[in-house]
Amino acid sequence: MYATIHDVLIIGAGPAGLSTAYLCHKHGLSYLVLESGKVIFQGIANTYPEGKLVYASKPKDAPEPFMIEELRPPDKPVTVESYLQYVQHFVQHENLHIQTEVDFEDIRDDRDALTVITSKGNFKGKKVVLSFGSNIPRELSVYGDAKMVAKNLDDASKYVGIKTLVIGGGNTAADVIINILKAKREVNDTHPVYWAHKAETFDVNKETAQRLGEEILLGGNIRLLTGAMPRIGEVDDDGVDRLVIRMNEFKQADGIDLYHALSFPMKNVIACIGSQGPVPIFDKLGVQTIACTAGVCKIAKEGERLVLLSSEFESTRKGVYVIGGAISPSYMKISTGSISEEKHPNLIYTAINDAYHVVEAIRGKLSK
Repeated sequence: MYATIHDVLIIGAGPAGLSTAYLCHKHGLSYLVLESGKVIFQGIANTYPEGKLVYASKPKDAPEPFMIEELRPPDKPVTVESYLQYVQHFVQHENLHIQTEVDFEDIRDDRDALTVITSKGNFKGKKVVLSFGSNIPRELSVYGDAKMVAKNLDDASKYVGIKTLVIGGGNTAADVIINILKAKREVNDTHPVYWAHKAETFDVNKETAQRLGEEILLGGNIRLLTGAMPRIGEVDDDGVDRLVIRMNEFKQADGIDLYHALSFPMKNVIACIGSQGPVPIFDKLGVQTIACTAGVCKIAKEGERLVLLSSEFESTRKGVYVIGGAISPSYMKISTGSISEEKHPNLIYTAINDAYHVVEAIRGKLSK
């Protein structure tokens, strides 16, 4: 039995990914969207504060209109919740093919197609469009086989009845803890939530600190672990992936250091340690990037690495395209034998129009 070979596999269901899917759907190309989140536009849902307005922003020097009017935000700004609701209805109406909760891992070159390797199996496509945005969760740097990707809280009830470790010293970590404490309180669960941060102080805003204080006053059981560092990922005798977090390190003159440590099952750990750009993913995929040097880059900073793309957004890996927030605020464009930095603002407008140009390019290549 042979696997289905799609014309286009799309990684990410944000504005760029959904626009690509809609255009493939419109032009009769077979496609599939693979999204790591639980819902479409997960990145926007996670990063936009509640009630934030969404604008139909367009760069002043951009010659093109919105190339997909159906996904264009309205002229009168609306809340992000309203826009997301509209997009959900649009996806349902068009019956776009999307699989959620699929973690993208790698791309393999096979004789008949590109194979996208994911947490839910392998998928084959003639072309692959990377549209995963710029907010890639940062990984915990721990030694051993047990690795964990940083994430936000998706379901607080999963942490009821267990001792939980939350890593990170900012507002995101505090919000996660508040939600877990509330879920525990509602069912009279007294298991503590450990809050670990590599620094000696936590950095949260006044409103978040107030909400956290209220949960603690209502009985929330929280243990603070300052100056704590995740050091070892290990598998115990029962085959359980665990994280060892180290505290209170004492340097000894003989070179044998002392420290206190706690060990948590990985499934009990939530790491809120921020996000990183897509460069590590480009490196893993063999997609070429170029480091900016003085006089070459005017938008990116010196030393930053920018992905190298053709005028059709195809990367140096044949058949793999990169669009949307993953190439903002700029990328290196190959054009008529020269390479130059190209401005690329992280807007819904640019994501939509990137998709338009990529699908047009793919249509042309697949028809040959």
